[in-house]
Amino acid sequence: MWNRHGKTSVKSIMKTATIVGAGLVGSLWAVYLSKAGYKVTIFERRNDLRKIELSAGKSINLALSVRGWKAFKTVGVEKDVEKIAIPMYGRTMHDLEGNLTYQPYGLDGEAIYSVSRAGINCTMMNIAENEGGAEIKFNQKCIGADLENGIIQLKDSTTGEIYSHKSDVVFAADGAFSAVRTKAMQKSDRFDYSQKYIDDGYREILLPANSDGSYKLDKNTLHIWPRGKYMLIALPNEDGSFTCTLFMPFEGHSNSFDKLITKEDVNRFFENKFPDFYKMMPEIGDSWEEHPLSSLAIIRCYPWTVGKTALMGDSAHATVPFYGQGMNSGFEDCTVMWELMQKHQEDWSKVFDEYQKQRKPDGDAIQDLSLHNYYVMRDYVADPAFLLQKKFERRIQELYPIKYLPLYSQVSFSHIRYSEAWKKGMKQDKFIKKIMKKHDIESLFEEGRIDDLVHEIAKKLE
Repeated sequence: MWNRHGKTSVKSIMKTATIVGAGLVGSLWAVYLSKAGYKVTIFERRNDLRKIELSAGKSINLALSVRGWKAFKTVGVEKDVEKIAIPMYGRTMHDLEGNLTYQPYGLDGEAIYSVSRAGINCTMMNIAENEGGAEIKFNQKCIGADLENGIIQLKDSTTGEIYSHKSDVVFAADGAFSAVRTKAMQKSDRFDYSQKYIDDGYREILLPANSDGSYKLDKNTLHIWPRGKYMLIALPNEDGSFTCTLFMPFEGHSNSFDKLITKEDVNRFFENKFPDFYKMMPEIGDSWEEHPLSSLAIIRCYPWTVGKTALMGDSAHATVPFYGQGMNSGFEDCTVMWELMQKHQEDWSKVFDEYQKQRKPDGDAIQDLSLHNYYVMRDYVADPAFLLQKKFERRIQELYPIKYLPLYSQVSFSHIRYSEAWKKGMKQDKFIKKIMKKHDIESLFEEGRIDDLVHEIAKKLE
């Protein structure tokens, strides 16, 4: 449309973007796009989560760290999220006798933050609408896509209507089993795809608050009950409760989900394996079926972009939750895509090409890191040798923070690329283990001579 001065009107040149999925990444990305002047429409297959009453333990709590906060701060919405985030400054291990061992996460009060999936999702949708001006259409199921032309096909679940929607650019942020990916992208030529389930599943348990609303456990720490081939974790909620998750093999082990058939089986299992938890929740058998037994998968694919369409978050690199980086890596996708938009002045072919080449190695790395940290949390966090190594590494970091940053800090408290952190972390681990074989680290700590060794090895640090 032309105005009377012979120029196109603002309305006629409005840039348009479609996002499939009103989850965490899709809702945040809508704010970014609207900041760049796009009219954003989000299509979500589910009902509006904000209109459904959810318990605090409806789904695995998420751990928000530095990469996620950066994504919020870039578009100025961090204050909304701070209201629902609970800092956790370290992890507390519970042994069979109920003894506690605490490991701080970082230096100077560094923390990761517990947020409920439902709580932060509702917050993000509010931000998308109020801050981003996005229109969210619910009960709209994606049934296909024309990737090259920015067209998606949809079905209205309430009316049965089937229709198409076209925009300048399309972003699929619709999760691990993305409709855009499965219905269209996976059918494109030379598309690589793999899906791998791990042997363990998980079941959630909601540990209620005390009768006065107070917490039954320290609220500012991540609680872990490591038991070798299985583990229980607990993260705090705002209402005094904890969302607890039992990770364990589905079958084939002396301790596996297929052995817990009756309420009596469940009660006996918790009384024997997690006695301090059982004392806090002796009715565990009665609430066992409140949440389903669920599976965990890692999904890898490439390319992440075709034509005018791009995958973001879990649709591109779904992982298991053991590093607490699934959400953060999805938010970092937004940060990276935004930076590339500026670099290439919204030339989407260039943006998409560099986005997938840059992020694919990091998507693979966070999946490797997540599996690695599962074994750390499950098998090693209560091991004396592991604890001594962490103590040793912490002292190196305290004395030489520029030269030495442990793997966990690289991932959770920095913006070092995941792929670089993974490589450097494995190299550091090999180096530290070699040093510990040559020296009696425990005696050096007891004798107050550990700093001499740290100063000596610092010369070898890159």
